[in-house]
Amino acid sequence: MKKMFVMAAALMLAAVGAQAQNSFKGIVKYKVESTGTVSMTIPEEVAKAEILVDGSNLFTKSPIFLSGMGAECVLVNNLRTTTCMDLSQLLGYLRSQGSEFSYEGTGKLIIKNQSEMKDFDSLSIPDKEPGHFYYEYVDGETKTIAGQTAYKMVRHMYDEDGEDHPMTMWYSKEIGPEINVLFNGIKGMPLECTMDAGEGRAITYTATEVVKGKVKEADFLLPDGYETLGEEELKELFEQLQEEIELLQGE
Repeated sequence: MKKMFVMAAALMLAAVGAQAQNSFKGIVKYKVESTGTVSMTIPEEVAKAEILVDGSNLFTKSPIFLSGMGAECVLVNNLRTTTCMDLSQLLGYLRSQGSEFSYEGTGKLIIKNQSEMKDFDSLSIPDKEPGHFYYEYVDGETKTIAGQTAYKMVRHMYDEDGEDHPMTMWYSKEIGPEINVLFNGIKGMPLECTMDAGEGRAITYTATEVVKGKVKEADFLLPDGYETLGEEELKELFEQLQEEIELLQGE
């Protein structure tokens, strides 16, 4: 029905006129901590994070909110997403080892994807298929985080043995898109979430401050020096990268 979205080559978003839109403008700032029974070291560049918000537009460079090889930043416009990905070091290394690619560029890429509202219609329908997930929005449970009312949501995901691996998220209904593709289609902006990293390790990001009004159009501009590849070119590049990495790992 719906597999977990992978934000490397599956980032999305397309403007839908009928979709409601929050008018909040500002910055949501977070702290990122190790919260499991087994301690993890959180790098300094990861320990603090932020998301810029202008209504249904979002922008972030924070690693905790990026996924996929070489992701540098993500720009969200309603149901359309643009990701900047820097594969220059990886490509340079593989080429130095004798790998050849049909792609001849620098590896600084812009990846655009979009989805439609129907892609998210089933996100609240219970789904126990292995690798699938669904959201349970919990009525009546709230708490205050960074001065905002946070509502409870639980993402349920089942493994091959049929065991549920729930993840609790506290989110704001008043900040960000109605359907937030940056966070796999939740109905708002996450303010707190704990992610299981396995073997007793866990990472929690929590909003520490919500700064209203301090954003401008220039804050949402993508960096220079990145190129856009077509869908087939991009697919071919990723396939070749995977093959070359597996070959090197097998040596």
